[in-house]
Amino acid sequence: MTRLGNTTALGGEMPPQCVRRAEHLETPVAFHGEIVPRLGLWRRSGGRGAAHACYAGPPWQRLLPVARDLAEPGSTRHTTLDPRDGQTFMRTYSPRPSDIDRAWYVVDAQDEILGRLATRIAHVLRGKHKPTYAPHMDMGDHVIVINAGGVQLTGSKGTQSLAYRHSGFPGGLKSVPFARLLAESPERLVERAVRGMLPKNSLGRAMMSKLKVYPGAEHPHAAQRPQPLPEHLT
Repeated sequence: MTRLGNTTALGGEMPPQCVRRAEHLETPVAFHGEIVPRLGLWRRSGGRGAAHACYAGPPWQRLLPVARDLAEPGSTRHTTLDPRDGQTFMRTYSPRPSDIDRAWYVVDAQDEILGRLATRIAHVLRGKHKPTYAPHMDMGDHVIVINAGGVQLTGSKGTQSLAYRHSGFPGGLKSVPFARLLAESPERLVERAVRGMLPKNSLGRAMMSKLKVYPGAEHPHAAQRPQPLPEHLT
């Protein structure tokens, strides 16, 4: 008996230790676009009580139990037959890099709350608004943030919240209040807020590369024809 992935092929005559008709499934399955009957299933009696599936029949029938639905040309969806009970089930869809269609969105950060704005941006950068979302892939779209200097900080976050950085040398830890960072470099403040909501690995760094933040109302991405970010993408 030869194992080929999920398929089983048996050459020659049926082994003598197989008892015929111990179990027989009559369920028809689709094989290369044709409806064919299910093979007889035999189980071996003896040998520590272990059951051994033996398939016999014409050579064109020895590639079951895997059955693929090829009705749609170019389709990646397959129907698999469970050898235990003969029931069919759909395989889990996994997107390919060629299936990803990235859009461009522009967000006006004027008078927006920093945390609320960052959650919307991170949601789009991860691609969680798409029905084809996969957590192990970068499915997100490009996001352009303008007027980053106009974001708002609630409560006492401007004075109590600190942004830390380290030079890499002993004693090189430095901290800057959010209010000072907003006044001097508002794009860094928005990027830090969004980065904290993304995965902390290479996938998150790839998502951050699609974020473009500008302190003013102008941006150099007019050629991409960005659309305003819809309100329902939260």
